[in-house]
Amino acid sequence: MKNTILKSRFMKIAKWFMLLFLLLFIFRIIYGYIANDNSNQDNSSLFMNGIENIKKNYASEKKAVTVALDLSVPTNEKSNQKFEKTASLKSKSAEFESDEKQLKSNVKAFNAVIQYEQNMGQKGNRQIHIIIGINPMLFDSFYQTMKKIGVLKVCDVTKVDKTNEFLQLNAKKMSIQKNLQSMNDLKNKGGQISEFVSLNEKILEIEERLQELGVELGNFDAENEFCTVRFSLFEGATEKSISFMQRVKVAFEWSIKYFIYTVFALLGVSLAVFMLLLILDKLKIMKILESE
Repeated sequence: MKNTILKSRFMKIAKWFMLLFLLLFIFRIIYGYIANDNSNQDNSSLFMNGIENIKKNYASEKKAVTVALDLSVPTNEKSNQKFEKTASLKSKSAEFESDEKQLKSNVKAFNAVIQYEQNMGQKGNRQIHIIIGINPMLFDSFYQTMKKIGVLKVCDVTKVDKTNEFLQLNAKKMSIQKNLQSMNDLKNKGGQISEFVSLNEKILEIEERLQELGVELGNFDAENEFCTVRFSLFEGATEKSISFMQRVKVAFEWSIKYFIYTVFALLGVSLAVFMLLLILDKLKIMKILESE
């Protein structure tokens, strides 16, 4: 009878320990996949988006616009569509120096312009972030060429229409120019010195705003038309795919290690609780003896 009870208790305890080991094993398998995915993340996007004071690149193309001069006779006209086109690429290279040379060689071959460059890290863990302005007509071929550098990890192209922004800037420029002309007309009429000084200060402020606006509009000029390619190259050996059996082996070894740690921790806690109960029990006996 006692043997049956002991055997039943032993089986219950064994089941709980087997469940604990299984949970540890499953946790380690899942962690292996998650940790592998997170290891491929980088902060190059934050770096690229955080760069300020870099010339904005815009391009234009002829776009057909239907203008209804008569309700029955539509007329097609051509107008310039202004847009911003940006390609973002991230690659990893086991031959960093040769791939960096290839990068610079591609820029030169396509008559592109390096607008920003930053080199970071020591040998073995280097990275280069570069922003390139490329002729819109050569954008697609340049993009495909750059994809061949290193082992490509991320690539995407974004095109944003900037026509409305361009038209608004032009309208704002015309308004400021009219305002400036009115101020100059008032200046020629004469008046008190204080009024003349105040008017002159306003004219200078308007001229400064006009200059700033001219810089913004200058980015849209045909001679300055570029598309943007943002390229990040990271040094390091390319990752090898980990087989499922390898993951099982690692998870099994890790589970055994931490299962032993957990068992010893539980034994330690159990022993501490047992000793505490013994002490409390003895203290009760002592109190009873003292009370008598």
